[in-house]
Parts: sequence; C-alpha cells; structure tokens
Amino acid sequence: MAAGIMEEINMADNKRPVTMERITTPKLAEAFVAEQLPLLREQIGDKKVLLALSGGVDSSVVAALLIKAVGKQLTCVHVNHGLLRKGEPEQVIEVFRNQMNANLIYVDAVDRFLDKLAGVAEPEQKRKIIGAEFIRVFEEEARKLDGIQFLAQGTIYPDILESGPVKAHHNVGGLPEDLQFELVEPLKFLFKDEVRMVGKALGLPDGMVFRQPFPGPGLGVRCLGAITRDRLEAVRESDAILREEFAKNGLEGKVWQYFTIVPDFKSTGVKNNLRSYEWPVIIRAVNTCDAMTATVEDVPFALLQHITSRIVTEVAGVNRVLYDLTPKPTGTIEWE
Repeated sequence: MAAGIMEEINMADNKRPVTMERITTPKLAEAFVAEQLPLLREQIGDKKVLLALSGGVDSSVVAALLIKAVGKQLTCVHVNHGLLRKGEPEQVIEVFRNQMNANLIYVDAVDRFLDKLAGVAEPEQKRKIIGAEFIRVFEEEARKLDGIQFLAQGTIYPDILESGPVKAHHNVGGLPEDLQFELVEPLKFLFKDEVRMVGKALGLPDGMVFRQPFPGPGLGVRCLGAITRDRLEAVRESDAILREEFAKNGLEGKVWQYFTIVPDFKSTGVKNNLRSYEWPVIIRAVNTCDAMTATVEDVPFALLQHITSRIVTEVAGVNRVLYDLTPKPTGTIEWE
C-alpha cells in the first residue's frame, strides 16, 4: 500500500481513492493494519469508543483492530435481539470476552424485540422496528457508560455504494442529540475479501474471519413476512443443519454465503402417512468477491437430498425444501 494513502482516504468523502491498492496479500493486509493503528490512536486519543458488536466479520474485524489500537478504551455491546443464528451469542462471548479480553456488554433483549415485531409483515417496517429498538437498547447501555466520545462502525465499501455513506444496520445515528458520537470507520473503503485479509493479519480465528456475512436484522429478514416464534425457530434450526452439513462436506469456506429462508405460507405434504400443511424451507448458497454480484453454488444433488431429509425430519413445521437458483442480479443475496 503506497505511503500516505491513508491520509488520502481520510480526506475523501465516501469514494475509494483510485490510487488505493487492493488488499490481496498478507503483506498488504499487515501494511493496512500498521497504517491504521496510529491513525486510530490519533483520532481517539485517550477517549473511549463504543462499538455495536454483532459478531459478523465486519464488526469483529473493527473490534480486533480497535482492541489492538486502544485496548480497554473500547467497549463492545452485543445485543441478542432473538434474531441471531444458533449458538451465535455464545460464540461472541467466547471469542471476545474470554479469548480477547475485551470489554464486552451482553444484552438479552429477545422478548423485547419479538414483542415489538409481532404481526409486522412489511420488510422495511420490520427493519425500522429492529433498527429503532436497537437504538433504544444501545442508548440505554451508552447512558450507563462515562466518557464515550466515539462510535465505531463496521462500514465497508459495498455499504457505501449500495446504501449511502453510513451502514444502515450498524448506524445508530438516531441516538438522541446528547449522544452524538464521532464516527470511527476504519474499514469503509474495503471490500469483504479485503476485510477478511485484515482479520487474518490481526490474528482473529478462522471461524471468525471466514464467518459468513450476516444482515443487521439477522434472521428477521429470513423469516419472511410477519415473524412468529415458531417459524423463526424453523429458520434457526434449518440454518444450523445447512451449516453443519456444508462443514462436513467441505463447502465451509468454499461457498461465500449460505442460509435458509422460511416464507409465510404453507403447502400440503405427507408426514407419517397423514396429510400435513406446513412451511417450505428455501436454501440459498452464493459466491461473490465484493457482494456487488453473486453466482449460485452448484451443490451436489446427493448432498441437497441429504440436507432436505434432515430438515424435513428434524425441523418442526416443515414439509418441503427448495433451492434458490437466482444469481445477483436479478436477485439480491438476501430475500428481504
């Protein structure tokens, strides 16, 4: 990475400099980290910084970078809104609190979020409710802390290109006026593959670095339509089966993102020689380098059959499994 390039990045509004070299090797990733650390220390000084840590790749790499730069000046807040994948809150606690010794606040807000979402089917309204409730929870936690002047965010470059200058599902710009923090966004000109390279350079475990991207609203955008607790559980359990089978069959790390979706309709089936009226599970598995376009993974048919058998047998309320064959474009990676 050319000398002085980070100064040029900081002066830019929200456009990646044409002179910025792509991070394609460990050496370039190490150079990025080396350039960022003094810049972060200069920006933050002896003040404190707050980070909403989802446990996804972007926020995890920001957390690791800030832990290296300012240590205990960073406080991470992990909010369990009930829309996380199976075992995810436990993993966040293990990696950041137990292994990295981070200041981590864990908030169990499952009932609070799901009660707010009851009966809401429109995707954008769901996102707004999740975002607004997250702001309220985050505000409550921020008010318990003294001396916070900075807010770190896991903004990356595709977020800017597709969603504007801030990462909508991480941004807490809706905080009250007296809690308007200065932003810290060290990854905002990096693509996802570059973020992973930086994570490796920071020494994060592979299970964290190569963790699949996960939307801020979590399983809320994969439980299509109005979220119910039983259908949400069907998404969570089928997703866990899919991830387990991909890992067993050498697809973990080979496929960029894979997950399940449960729509809000049922179809007729047969279970135990009786007619059933239950939900379908949709499998989506895609590959991409920058999240701007995506191709569909050609999963072996025998494996799809095995996954189907497990899902319809082990997941309550499900009688069909479908596979989404749509690339991006015309589809997006997520459904909502």
